[in-house]
Amino acid sequence: MIKNIVYLFIFLIISSCSKPEPRKPIVRKTGSFLDESVKRNITINKLEEDMLERVMQKDSLHHFINSENGFWYYYQVKDTLDHKSPEKGDIALFAYEVKNLKGDIIFSKEEIGKIQYNIGKQELLSGLHDGVQLMKEGEVVTFLFPSYKAYGYSGNERVRPNEPLIFTVELIKINKN
Repeated sequence: MIKNIVYLFIFLIISSCSKPEPRKPIVRKTGSFLDESVKRNITINKLEEDMLERVMQKDSLHHFINSENGFWYYYQVKDTLDHKSPEKGDIALFAYEVKNLKGDIIFSKEEIGKIQYNIGKQELLSGLHDGVQLMKEGEVVTFLFPSYKAYGYSGNERVRPNEPLIFTVELIKINKN
């Protein structure tokens, strides 16, 4: 009996001394939702870019500038005195109106009123934030924003989801900080 226990003990010691096997990594596939979302957004962005391109082609009176932030613009009134553009912390006073690509007014200047915006310290539509920072006091600029720079995929009560828009902005005053 003792002999059997000793053999069992030796067997357990020998069998437990084997080298540990490394665990195989767990492979997790990313959900197809993310891949489909990327494809859908690429398609939407291309459609919007084509729509904005057609608007610019029809408008031969203005010279459109392509911003590095993903939108286009032209000056209706350009600063000739070389004023400074607003910087982070400055307070910009501006007014704007919003139109759809057909030219129908969605939000008028009178309806919106004048906006005081603390540059970089308050929430604002992405396109307006970027656009106001390009402007100088007294300028009037028309911006063509793809939807991701305006109201995005959710839209609002007057703007359809994924709707590119035209904003005309007047930068009235800059209070330097």
